[in-house]
Amino acid sequence: MANEKAEGYMRVAVDAVVFSVIHEDLKVLLIRRNKPPFKGKLALPGGFVEENEELEGAVKRELTEETNISRIYLHQLGAYGEVKRDPRGRVLSVAYLALISPGQELASTADALGAEWHSADDLRELAFDHKRIIEDALNELRFEIQATNVAVQILPSKFTLSELQHLYELVLKKDLDKRNFRRRIKELGILKKLNEAKMEGAHRPAQLYTFKDKDYQPLKDRIQVFT
Repeated sequence: MANEKAEGYMRVAVDAVVFSVIHEDLKVLLIRRNKPPFKGKLALPGGFVEENEELEGAVKRELTEETNISRIYLHQLGAYGEVKRDPRGRVLSVAYLALISPGQELASTADALGAEWHSADDLRELAFDHKRIIEDALNELRFEIQATNVAVQILPSKFTLSELQHLYELVLKKDLDKRNFRRRIKELGILKKLNEAKMEGAHRPAQLYTFKDKDYQPLKDRIQVFT
C-alpha cells in the first residue's frame, strides 16, 4: 500500500468493487482495514496511487497486496471527491468495477487484516463512502449485463442456460421468465453450444454453453431489457 499520508494537498487513490457469484449469491469482496482511519472496519480493497504509477496498475497492485487476486476484469466506474470523504485529508478516489469467476484463493498481507466475501444485498457499515461506491457499481453492473457480454467475466467457461439466467436474476434482482429469457439470449447470438451436458438435480442432463467472444463486447442492439 502506498504512503498513507494525505495531509496538505490532494492525493489520488483507487478502490475496487469486486463482484463474483458464490454459493448462488452475488458477493462483493471487502477487506478489514489494518490501519487508521477506520481500523478494523470493512472497506473496499484500494489505496493511494504511487508516483509514476498508472491508475489501473495501482488498482491491480492493491488487489494483489490486499486480497491475492490477480486475474480480473476491470472497468473504470468513476471518481469520488467529496471534500470530507477521507479523515486524512483531501483524497480523490477513482473507483473500478471488477469481476472474477469464483475459485481464486484469498489472502492478505499486512495491509489488511483479512479479505472476505459479503452478500451484495446485505452490506453493513463500511469505511469512507464505500457503501455509496458499491451501490453505484451495482447499478453499473445492471446496465452492463444488459448492454454487453460482461457475464463472460463472472461465469465459469462452461455453463447451462439456467446458470446464465440465475446470474441475470441475481444482478437485476428480479425473476425472469424462462421462455422469454432463452428466446432473447438466442436472438443475441452470443453463445456457442457445446457437445457436453451437466446434471442439474434430478432432471435430465442440461446442455452446456460457452460465450463465442471471450473479450468484452457490446451487444448488437446496444441494450437488451430482460423482463
